[in-house]
Amino acid sequence: MVTQRGLVVFSAMCSAGMLWSAMLIAGLFVGWRPVGSGLAVGVAALLAIPGAIAGVIANRLYYRTTDARRPWSLVSWVPPHVPHWAAMLAGVLFFGFWLAVVVAFAGLDGNAELRNGHYVINNHGRIATVSQADYERQLDHEQQISLGILGAIAVGGAFLTAAVLTHTPASDPHPASR
Repeated sequence: MVTQRGLVVFSAMCSAGMLWSAMLIAGLFVGWRPVGSGLAVGVAALLAIPGAIAGVIANRLYYRTTDARRPWSLVSWVPPHVPHWAAMLAGVLFFGFWLAVVVAFAGLDGNAELRNGHYVINNHGRIATVSQADYERQLDHEQQISLGILGAIAVGGAFLTAAVLTHTPASDPHPASR
């Protein structure tokens, strides 16, 4: 089982991953690129994925009951002690990252490539030469999709780790079923 200290670290990592992804997505909307795409997505992945995995494992281990129920029921994802406002906030943040992914997909015209010194967009075999600005905009859309997905994963990881961290024995509705 993941220790309390480990859950605090993973929760902080997921929170940092959310902020990192949100900051970079907002920067892409206004044309600000403080770091390269590989570094931006790599840092987001390093912050979000371990915490999300730890949150899923901790929730599945901590809230396991002897009652017969489906393995992935909603109760195991949103424990009864978690306030509704916290679940709603996580849902709004998740929706925001999802919306960033959808907006980026809507603006995506194909794969941005550099061929023989020319900026091109490859859309299912159709090659179109574009300006450097259009090429960079396509790269921004690709980065926004990756950051949006990783930001949504970070939201889930922060929510799940926080659910286990805030659990107290007094808030356990079925203490004998653990």
